[in-house]
Amino acid sequence: MITELDPTRPAVTCVVASRNRREDLLASLPRHEAPVVLVDNASTDDTVAAVRAARPEVTVVPLPDNTGALARTVGVERAGTPFVAFTDDDSWWAPGDLAKAVEIMRAHPRLGLLAARILVGPEERLDPVCEVMAASPLGTDPDLPGPSLLGFVACAALVRAEAFTAAGGFDPVVRFPGEEERLALDLAAAGWGLAYVDEVTVHHHPSTRRDASAVRQAGLWRSRVLTALMRYPLRDLAGQVLSALRAGRPGLRGLAGALPRVPAALRRRRVLPTTVMSGVRELRS
Repeated sequence: MITELDPTRPAVTCVVASRNRREDLLASLPRHEAPVVLVDNASTDDTVAAVRAARPEVTVVPLPDNTGALARTVGVERAGTPFVAFTDDDSWWAPGDLAKAVEIMRAHPRLGLLAARILVGPEERLDPVCEVMAASPLGTDPDLPGPSLLGFVACAALVRAEAFTAAGGFDPVVRFPGEEERLALDLAAAGWGLAYVDEVTVHHHPSTRRDASAVRQAGLWRSRVLTALMRYPLRDLAGQVLSALRAGRPGLRGLAGALPRVPAALRRRRVLPTTVMSGVRELRS
């Protein structure tokens, strides 16, 4: 267990997982107000050397292969702080808000994950997902600082390292995109709270080096199906597969992409408690 017994050590680390976004990183890394661990997913654009030369204070962990979201788990292991902020190569916490978020976590000991407000681009548009999180039908538990969640956006989340590690972190099955749901469900199943906190802000300036929309949509359906296979009761799993079939080409591509990972997903299958699954159904209704 990581504790805060030593006041001379930082309380929070920013963990960034990246691949082939050197210029985005060089622009965003100076904005972080905490030590940074960069886990590089086998970039081929000289990211590692460029960051080491420009930002020697950053801990760079180069991986030999692209592990997707699992890189963040590697970063948490390297961080060694009680709290970890996931900040993508194109996102950063607003000045002063990361420290504020840490204090909110300290004040709410059951809070395992804090989801921040997200402002997109230089025009600072509110990300529509924030409106969804703010209106969560799960309500606000009295011991949490905001509406309860069963999902989050990884580039704008602060986690309690103890909770993250116990829940298994990000896994090698789901990878990316859509990797957040399985972790959120396992945190909730372990009794941790997840909450949206509108009082703290993350800026997200989406990189121009992104997958095409169709590719991303197929990846999201793949992740939804794999998460359902690992955690949903059979009737809900069947419903998720049916939804993918009805989604047309992106859903079909997602199902096809999920097939090679089915054995690994089945080895990790653990059906959620009824209380958590009830929340999932409420959010989907």
